[in-house]
Amino acid sequence: MLTYPNIDPVAIHLGPLQVHWYGLMYLLAFLCAWGLASYRAKQRDGWTSEMVSDLVFYGALGVVLGGRVGYVLFYEFDKFLENPIWLFQVWTGGMSFHGGFLGVMVAMLFWCKKYQKTWFQTLDFIAPCVPTGLMFGRIGNFIGGELYGRAVTDPNYPFGMIFPTDPLHLVRHPSQIYQALCEGLILFIVLWWFSSKPRPRMAVSALFLMGYGVARFVMEFFRQPDADQGFILFGWMTKGQILTIPMLLIGLWMMWYAYQKKIYDWGPQKNS
Repeated sequence: MLTYPNIDPVAIHLGPLQVHWYGLMYLLAFLCAWGLASYRAKQRDGWTSEMVSDLVFYGALGVVLGGRVGYVLFYEFDKFLENPIWLFQVWTGGMSFHGGFLGVMVAMLFWCKKYQKTWFQTLDFIAPCVPTGLMFGRIGNFIGGELYGRAVTDPNYPFGMIFPTDPLHLVRHPSQIYQALCEGLILFIVLWWFSSKPRPRMAVSALFLMGYGVARFVMEFFRQPDADQGFILFGWMTKGQILTIPMLLIGLWMMWYAYQKKIYDWGPQKNS
C-alpha cells in the first residue's frame, strides 16, 4: 500500500492571503496550453502570438464559467433551485469537465468571429493543448484528497491508498492519478503525435472526443461515485459515464465525416 503524501492544500501563505494548490494547477494548465499553442502557431501559417494569447484567454473564461455552470446544472441543480445565488459562490467548490468543455466550445465561437477562423480550424488547433490541463486538474484533485477512487478489493494491490479526507478510511484506488495519466498525459501524447502531420479538418477534434470519452468512461470504474449521485443506470453506470457517451459517439461520426470530406487546413494537401 502506498502512503498518501498528505500535502497542505494551501501552497503559499502570504499573511491573510492563501494560494491553494488547486489554483496553482489551473495556472499551470493555462500556462502550459499557452506554451504549446505558441509552439503550434509557429508551425502553421496565419497564426500569430496575439491570436494564441487571446485564444487561451477565451478558453480560460470558458473553462471557469462553463465548469461552474455545468457543475451546478449537472450535479447540484436542486441546490440551485433552492438558492440561485449559490451559482456564484465559487468558493464552495464544484467544477464540471463537461460544463467546462461546453463553455470552451461557446468561447471559441466568439474567438472565431473576431479572427475570422472556422470553428473546427480553431478546435483542431487547440485540442492537443487541452489534455495537459486535464492532467494538472487531476493532480490538484489528488493534492486536495478529493474525488478519490473506489475501495480496493484485492488486499495485495500495491497502489492502494488511504485518503485522510475519506471518513471510512478505506484503502482506495488513487483514481485521480489514473485519470491524470490516461485523460491527461497519454491523451496528450496521442493527440500531439496525430496532429503533428496534416489531418482532415475535424479529425483532431474527433480524436480528442473519442480519446477522452474512452479514457473517462474506463476511469470511472475506478473512481468513487459522488455521494449524492451514486450509480445512475444499471446499477453500475455513473453520471460521468452517461455525459461522456455522447462525446464518444459524436467523435466517431466526426472522424468518419472528416475523412469523407478531406478538407485540409495546412500542409501540402491544403485545399480550403
